Amino acid sequence: MNKKFKNTDTLVIVPAFNEEGNIKAVLNGVKKEVPHADILVVDDCSRDGTRNMARALGVRVITHPFHLGYGVSLQTGFKYATKKNYDFIIQMDGDMQHEPKCIGTLLDKLKESDADVVIGSRFLNKKSYKPGPVRRLGMALFASIASLFIGQKITDATSGFRALNKKVVKFYTSEIYPSDFPDADVIIVTSRMGYRIKEVPAIMHKSMNKKSMHNSLKPCYYVFKMLLSISAGLFKKRQNFKKEA
Repeated sequence: MNKKFKNTDTLVIVPAFNEEGNIKAVLNGVKKEVPHADILVVDDCSRDGTRNMARALGVRVITHPFHLGYGVSLQTGFKYATKKNYDFIIQMDGDMQHEPKCIGTLLDKLKESDADVVIGSRFLNKKSYKPGPVRRLGMALFASIASLFIGQKITDATSGFRALNKKVVKFYTSEIYPSDFPDADVIIVTSRMGYRIKEVPAIMHKSMNKKSMHNSLKPCYYVFKMLLSISAGLFKKRQNFKKEA
């Protein structure tokens, strides 16, 4: 094992695609707020200097040979975290949407409660950037769907700012994890498997990259894919998924 990249129980996973203009600020922010954590950038075959800039900052980088999407990038990080046996994992975007100052809040909730997944919610923090009415309507729709099927209130089902323990990360390395945008569908499947989910307030900013992994997906296509993924997850039998003890 390379000790340079495994000297802590915490890993921050940052999926990135063409984030040369943002990745330095994101990584420096993470280093400042959680200096004890290791960082992994999963470069989804960027065409700019994303991977080189991350490596120049001494961060571990895994690069996909092809552009595979946000969900696959996260799963690559989860597989790495499982292989290296990290206890706590933070996932956050590389486009400066997620405020590094909130990482501690997510980690504290994960470590001090019985939660397996902690979601950072922009709607529980008044300082967060609020998206336009169309996007907010879509977010409200999926938050309502997720809340209905898991039997608890979820305010930000599309948040990609999450803290996870090693048990649920191991589960996410299975084929159940969607290859596009793992949002409300993952929350529902995670809850159905008996994992505990909680939310905490988190600050989010407007994406600084108009061609980021999130902004590149057309809203109508996203809604269709998410509804399809949710439906597929609901029809799958619980016994098809093996939960880690």
